[in-house]
Amino acid sequence: MNNPSPVTQRSWGEAFKACFQGRVITMLFLGFSAGLPILLIFSSLSLWLREAGVARATVTFFSWAALGYSFKFVWAPLVDRLPLPVLSGLLGRRRAWLMLAQLAIVGSLFFMALHDPQESLALVAIGAVMLGFSSATQDIVIDAYRIEAADEEWQALMSSAYIAGYRIGMLVAGAGALALASWLGSGDGQGYNYTAWSQTYMFMAGAMIVGLVTTLCIREPERAKETVETKYGTKDYARFLGMFIVATLMFATVFMLVSNAMSGFSEILMNIGVDKLVASFVSEACRLFISLAAALIGAWSMVKLHLVSPGMVDETYVAPFRDFFSRYGKLALYILLLVGTYRISDIVMGAVANVFYDDMGYTKEQIAAITKTFGLLMTIGGGFLGGVMAIRYGVIKILWLGAFLSAVSNLLFALLAVSEPESWMLAGVIAADNLSSGLASAAFIAYLSGLTNRAFTAMQYAIFASLMTLLPKLLAGYSGSMVDGMGYPAFFIMTAVIGLPVLLLVTYVGKRTLHSPSH
Repeated sequence: MNNPSPVTQRSWGEAFKACFQGRVITMLFLGFSAGLPILLIFSSLSLWLREAGVARATVTFFSWAALGYSFKFVWAPLVDRLPLPVLSGLLGRRRAWLMLAQLAIVGSLFFMALHDPQESLALVAIGAVMLGFSSATQDIVIDAYRIEAADEEWQALMSSAYIAGYRIGMLVAGAGALALASWLGSGDGQGYNYTAWSQTYMFMAGAMIVGLVTTLCIREPERAKETVETKYGTKDYARFLGMFIVATLMFATVFMLVSNAMSGFSEILMNIGVDKLVASFVSEACRLFISLAAALIGAWSMVKLHLVSPGMVDETYVAPFRDFFSRYGKLALYILLLVGTYRISDIVMGAVANVFYDDMGYTKEQIAAITKTFGLLMTIGGGFLGGVMAIRYGVIKILWLGAFLSAVSNLLFALLAVSEPESWMLAGVIAADNLSSGLASAAFIAYLSGLTNRAFTAMQYAIFASLMTLLPKLLAGYSGSMVDGMGYPAFFIMTAVIGLPVLLLVTYVGKRTLHSPSH
């Protein structure tokens, strides 16, 4: 693969013509398949549970079912290397895993649909965890497929199509699922109707036919067709999977056990004069790191006891990191810093967006029509614009432009915060924000794809994908407290300012990756 910044620049005609390539259209359908499950774990499921009379505190626990998205890099090496019996021979390595993940999503949705949370909440929870794990696995395979199916210069456009499909899938699983459940007789004054929700989730399972048919129609990437010589057998991979399960259980157990201790630590910090927001952030960060340390100790112990092959662990987990740092040297740290902060303005601001619209006096109809439907169109338009411009001018230039526009567009929200609620003004701000967000996302995904060595496609991209949201989401969790402390105008200005250092990082990294060795 070439460097993250393609040298070849295409004409506008060539760039627009590329939008209609078969591989680009394929990513639209795979993006739909990836975007469909996530809201069926979050917002749609939450409403189903609330209508079923499940306590609010219990409902929020279900969000943990999606933790697989944040830690998918842990089992990405298995997806990258482990052949599936029968399926791999029939479909190839990537398509076999894609088919398995999609069938697992369908099965999870049917499993949830067949159980009423009023009677068997635990089984619905198990189904939600299955859905989260299956969906995260599908993401791993789609990301690897996208990188291997096209050269680097086309990655921005592939990303644009993926983003468009993903957003459409989210719309179907979000607004579409709620409208369908209501039409079938649940909610909106009609009371709880299990049959309505059951049929809705079955319909969503049926919608996965889009992904399944696409998987059967596409070709296996040439890179994935290559025979991967391995000295490990099924038992080795089974033990490796066992190590993953042990590490996961260690993390979850310690995370719950240290909860009270970290709450006490937060109080101690506040007693010595530390700001409440800072104290809470520090204590939760310590809780996360302690849990991760426990998981690592569990995995390390299995290696030391020779329950898992040390060589296999090195090849699957250590080698991708070693490869990345050997290719980029000291610059690798700046690249990782860029990956971890590029989306910071968008994510921190977005965490309070819906609350902001409501606080400003916009009606639910305005919010739905402008921020959701119109906003979706603007995001898709921005994504394709970013893809075409990346082909025309190169990824790094559009990466910088996307970061700049994302930061500047947040200033428009500060203007919105001091103005009377007007539909035309909200539409203008949403247009600017979603266009810039779509453009930035397309360029950023293309950039991450360019960083990935195809010898470690699934593992390295999964790491980048997890890293790019970790810090922004941690900060976003405190966005409500920030608004309470400084008000909306100052908060939006702050989110614009924290995005400015990203421009320096893009400039610095972009100049130096032009001379980095190819991989």
